[in-house]
Amino acid sequence: MIKEKILIVDDEEGIRELLSDFFRTEGYLCDTAKDGAEALEKFRNNGYDLIISDIRMPVMGGLELLKNIKKVDDLTAVIMITAVKDVNTAIEALTMGAYGYVIKPFKLQEVLINVERALEKRRIIIENINYQKNLEEMVEKRTEELRLAMQEITTTYEKTLEAFVYALDTRDIETGFHSQRVRIFTLELAKAYGISNQEDLLDIERGALIHDIGKIGVPDSILRKPSKLTPEEWEIMKKHPIFGYNIIKGIKNLENPGKIVLYHHERFDGKGYPSGKKGGDIPLEARIFAVADALDAMTSDRPYRKAFSYEYAYDEILKCSGTQFDPYIVEIFKSFPIEKWKSISEEIEKSISTGNKEDSIKV
Repeated sequence: MIKEKILIVDDEEGIRELLSDFFRTEGYLCDTAKDGAEALEKFRNNGYDLIISDIRMPVMGGLELLKNIKKVDDLTAVIMITAVKDVNTAIEALTMGAYGYVIKPFKLQEVLINVERALEKRRIIIENINYQKNLEEMVEKRTEELRLAMQEITTTYEKTLEAFVYALDTRDIETGFHSQRVRIFTLELAKAYGISNQEDLLDIERGALIHDIGKIGVPDSILRKPSKLTPEEWEIMKKHPIFGYNIIKGIKNLENPGKIVLYHHERFDGKGYPSGKKGGDIPLEARIFAVADALDAMTSDRPYRKAFSYEYAYDEILKCSGTQFDPYIVEIFKSFPIEKWKSISEEIEKSISTGNKEDSIKV
């Protein structure tokens, strides 16, 4: 079996032939060069696994050859041949990357042992590099597979959530596609507030989408009643934030969105429900949502009244700054032109009317 390729470099022809003949009998492919310059040219053209080089040579010596070889291929094994008086130079060669050195006059078996050790060391280094490369590729592949799997799980999760809310919105004749609209309104306000972290925005989006999930626990006789509720019926309706929170509180991904579900009917002045929180005690997400929710509620048709204009809703929200709504969030809301909110709603309605729910949830 043919072994590795060796280049023998020496300005003495007798040494070149002696070493090349010997290593050929050992099964190696051998080539020779009379100095460093010729060796470097052959190395660049052919490549070798190992180079045996004299240190003192005309044109280009062994140390310069070694330096140039390492620039081209640091994995090439190099063994230096030196006279006794050049031992210090040989040691210098080791610091430059040589695998070993042989002192003249040498024995062929001694050279063979050095060559075999150098090639074995080279093989181990290459195997480790290949192992590391394969390991990195395997980790990268597994990471990508895991990423795709998690993406599929997340997509399935989001689609299930959307389908559930779609069914809930369809059940509630008062609100139609209210959840889809307030989701977009809330995100617009949250971004204008300065929230930019994608995870935080995703939590806000989810919370806005499922804010009315508790209505699943409200009887149809109340939820679908085509007139105003009685005080007794209203007390039952006011429990839907608690119903909703109890439904999702054990779901890890919905812990933060649950703040909107539980507190979206609280008022800034403390007169809201279910807990009567006020001011900064109300989670920021719920305070942002409250403005978006009110905007859509007022501009949507109800069985007992027609939708108010956006101009009317705009003025009412401004009037309720500091009582029902956080004044700072109202100021942010005020910075948006009325036409902005109209256009968002129109785009959502258009998407829903064409049956494209995917488009209706994009911001």
